[in-house]
Amino acid sequence: MMTAKEIRDSFKSFFESKGHQIVPSAPMVVKDDPTLMFTNAGMNQFKDIILGNAPAKYKRVADSQKCLRVSGKHNDLEEVGHDTYHHTMFEMLGNWSFGDYFKEEAISWAWEYLVDVLKLNPENLYATVFEGSAEDGLDRDNEAAGYWEKYLPKDHIINGNKHDNFWEMGDTGPCGPCSEIHIDLRPAEERAKVSGRDLVNHDHPQVIEIWNLVFMQFNRKADGSLEGLPAKVIDTGMGFERLCMAMQGKTSNYDTDVFQPMIKAIATMAGTEYGKDAQQDVAMRVIADHIRTIAFSITDGQLPSNAKAGYVIRRILRRAVRYGYTFLGQKQAFMYKLLPVLLDNMGEAYPELKAQQTLIEKVIKEEEDSFLRTLETGIRLLEKTMAEAKAAGKKEISGVDGFTLYDTFGFPLDLTELILRENGMTVNEEEFKAEMQKQKERARNAAAVETGDWIVLNEGETNFVGYDYTEYETSILRYRQVKQKNQTLYQIVLSDTPFYAESGGQVGDTGVLCSEFETIEIIDTKKENNLPIHIAKKLPEHPEAPMMACVDTDKRAACAANHSCTHLLDEALRQVLGTHVEQKGSLVTPDSLRFDFSHFQKVTDEQLREVEHLVNAKIRENVPLQEYRNLPIEKAKELGAIALFGEKYGEEVRVIQFGNSIEFCGGTHVSATGKIGMVRILSESSVAAGVRRIEAITGEKVEQLIDKFQDTMTDLKALFNNVPDLRVAIRKSIEENAGLKKQVEEFMKEKAASLKNDLIAKAKEINGVKVIKTVAPITADVAKDIAFQLKGEVSGSLLVVIGSVDAGKPMLTVMLSEDLVKNGLKAGMLVKEAAKLIQGGGGGAPHFATAGGKNPDGLLSAVDKVIELAGL
Repeated sequence: MMTAKEIRDSFKSFFESKGHQIVPSAPMVVKDDPTLMFTNAGMNQFKDIILGNAPAKYKRVADSQKCLRVSGKHNDLEEVGHDTYHHTMFEMLGNWSFGDYFKEEAISWAWEYLVDVLKLNPENLYATVFEGSAEDGLDRDNEAAGYWEKYLPKDHIINGNKHDNFWEMGDTGPCGPCSEIHIDLRPAEERAKVSGRDLVNHDHPQVIEIWNLVFMQFNRKADGSLEGLPAKVIDTGMGFERLCMAMQGKTSNYDTDVFQPMIKAIATMAGTEYGKDAQQDVAMRVIADHIRTIAFSITDGQLPSNAKAGYVIRRILRRAVRYGYTFLGQKQAFMYKLLPVLLDNMGEAYPELKAQQTLIEKVIKEEEDSFLRTLETGIRLLEKTMAEAKAAGKKEISGVDGFTLYDTFGFPLDLTELILRENGMTVNEEEFKAEMQKQKERARNAAAVETGDWIVLNEGETNFVGYDYTEYETSILRYRQVKQKNQTLYQIVLSDTPFYAESGGQVGDTGVLCSEFETIEIIDTKKENNLPIHIAKKLPEHPEAPMMACVDTDKRAACAANHSCTHLLDEALRQVLGTHVEQKGSLVTPDSLRFDFSHFQKVTDEQLREVEHLVNAKIRENVPLQEYRNLPIEKAKELGAIALFGEKYGEEVRVIQFGNSIEFCGGTHVSATGKIGMVRILSESSVAAGVRRIEAITGEKVEQLIDKFQDTMTDLKALFNNVPDLRVAIRKSIEENAGLKKQVEEFMKEKAASLKNDLIAKAKEINGVKVIKTVAPITADVAKDIAFQLKGEVSGSLLVVIGSVDAGKPMLTVMLSEDLVKNGLKAGMLVKEAAKLIQGGGGGAPHFATAGGKNPDGLLSAVDKVIELAGL
């Protein structure tokens, strides 16, 4: 039986023998594509080639790509663990042709690999072909069907509809028919009863798709029409885990050697055995799947958070923790302990896991601990909700409450239902679904983008000249209109551009496009599928005219200074803290820089000062920039250049060097470090477990900060009569203030004691109740203190009402003796009603309550109202 590693290697070897270049997997976390958060298919890293934004370096390519599907079109999350073949993270084996071979070779080689190399039984294989679409004016894909007839009987070739057999990248863009290969893994006796043909694409767990061959030959326009692609593309994807199931004779992906070592480790940790309990089995499958996703995401630079991709990872992690908590009794953090098993299983194929092991463990453990605390809080909230429902004679909680638990505390509906069921209660599912639908609609509306077709003026590719020029003659290649959130913008593609497009943490350039007719402002520059997109609020009236592209040089220079400073900061941190420091993210703007890095404790003030001094020393040295463009990646590594985990590098890279600081980088930089001016670190904080963040400013911003500091010092000295030693003067003032404050407190205590004694002396007895009332200029704390003292010193039935005014704000304080409370009086109810006379409100416990208001003139009436309401 072939192992998973042997199967993966055999695929690569087979396609290498067919002239394919074997390329590494791209990161699972997508950085420069606004349409995607995660790589969800093998073709993602080739989108710029497929869209015609970049030339294909190799006509034939194959790889094993790590993918993640949890949101949007491919939302499989809730199915993961409950069936045998859905996953969040999975590996996709794929082969591509960019304008080289097409349907015949793709089908022939797929058959050869499955049947001749892997020895799968051809009698158990089925192929689907596109049945055609009258709506699109497309006939059945008879070409693909004809090639399949060389290998399969006609009853094993099945027509598929547009949903299953016509692949589209999105609402617009490259698309085409596809041909899926399905395998029937049922026992012979079952196959004899029901033909596999009747179960293809019917969600049977043992009759599954293993390989999809996509024939991209059309382009979908914004109006829905199709046009032919100039260069046809083959894009195939085979589910690695499903292939392992077929090859290893299993009926579940989770029974293969891809997952079994992890599942056994989870079972041992939980003191159970896989296969004994259905709910526990689901929990173990969920955890075994999710730990892979979480570890690879952190490795690729995506930490759990409350926004965008980070929120998706946090959801997945919390789902796994919740299953362990509910079904496996894991009340403490446990998932981080499974990382060594993952490394044993996948570390050889993906060495980046081992390199980031410490960080992954720390991040996962901190997230687990945090969510377990949240779970406890949520459970207490649910218990309170259940108690309130029972008190009202109900056995059902509202779907709104159920959704609050889901949205705020990460309680999926089934966990809420489980806890409710144990207490003989239910949740209103229809209300829950309605709230969920409202949230989805809000998200959909917020993200809705209406994108027009590209209007092509000239063919060609963009030539970026921004490393050498900030002004350059150019022309518009194409443009389109984009509408989002009631705003209309225009995306412009230029033949040549000096504008740096946002990437690598550096924001995009702004500036203008000038022609003899007009000047158009460029408000931002983004990168979409490796294509620089210039964003404007209006289009040129003469888009065909020659233009001059002009970058805002002040902003560019400030960005360059801040970007170069991050490199010097990285080097200094490694010197001061150790070589374990690795960049985990950055943000470079004209105004400031932000640098995230791996380190497992707070950086001390002394260390920060040392780092700052080292960077400023490098700035004063005026170290010249050494730039290496199109450097072979092996040469770059020989130079000692630092690469970032989670970044996809080509065979040739750009390297930026300032002395000993050598890094892979595509950003803009100063020509020498002296142009940075100076750096000042503003703050150091924690971003996540094992990840720290430094925020800093450079150049003119430092100058402004020093000016502001100097002005503040001058003002402070003036307040202290320009004494020579300001520190001594401030310390003396603080000590004098503390002494005066103590005297005031003593005076207030004496005044309170005097007032209390006076009140006792003036107390009136009404219907057997001692009534003490007053209106005095005292603080709320003093009033409270007096009320409690009176309760302790005055025996028998007692009602205390104090009206006080502090800083112009009226307050009511009410205290009741315990016997009055037992007789039905409630201080909270009395004060709430009386507070209306001071235009306020309040409440509290049955024996003690307070209220605040806005109208001091009504305070005496409010005091009397309390006594009236008490029936005295």
